[in-house]
Amino acid sequence: MAQSLFEHGQVRTTLDKARDLRPFAEHLITLAKKAGAGAAASVRLSARRRLGGLLGDRAIIPADHRGTYEMMSDAKRARVLHAPSGRRHRTGAPKGRLEFTAESVIHRLIEDIAPRYQEREGGYTRLIRLADRRVGDHAPLAVLQLVGDEQSPGSITKPRKTARQRKADARYAFAIKAAKDRRRAVEEEGEPADDDAEAAEGGAADAEGASPARE
Repeated sequence: MAQSLFEHGQVRTTLDKARDLRPFAEHLITLAKKAGAGAAASVRLSARRRLGGLLGDRAIIPADHRGTYEMMSDAKRARVLHAPSGRRHRTGAPKGRLEFTAESVIHRLIEDIAPRYQEREGGYTRLIRLADRRVGDHAPLAVLQLVGDEQSPGSITKPRKTARQRKADARYAFAIKAAKDRRRAVEEEGEPADDDAEAAEGGAADAEGASPARE
């Protein structure tokens, strides 16, 4: 499962397995950082050996050539996986007459994944709990992914409105305009507003209260 995580950038599994995998995968990335350039030769060698013992060394076929690989015979597949000397190909680059070769998962971990986290102390993965559950035992599912492999949504733009939405907006705008026109027509006829009417009533009451005093 850790090999699949480093190959694809994320894995979908049960929540319990994802929780168990997370610290193991982060420990492997820490070892890969030690096995990269910049450390002493003895430290790099020890880290690579430890990675090989814990992770294994799966062969990764480049995504662009997987269809071609599936149509190959066993003999041609063997040439893609191993050199004539018997040594496994590691980089995935074309060699000789071969259009592509297999890539080592440890090579990808050390050369591609670990350098992205050189300035990061832990927290290389993200655990996302899903609302779905596994069919059968109803176990909760989760996605474990490498931090930084998320796909950007790109530029956020408003979707184009449909004809039905445009008609609804037009009817709404027409109703607002009609209400404003009615209000403007009432004001032009000279009818007092609510505040003016209250002020007029208050003045009349004061006048009635003051008339007995003058008598």
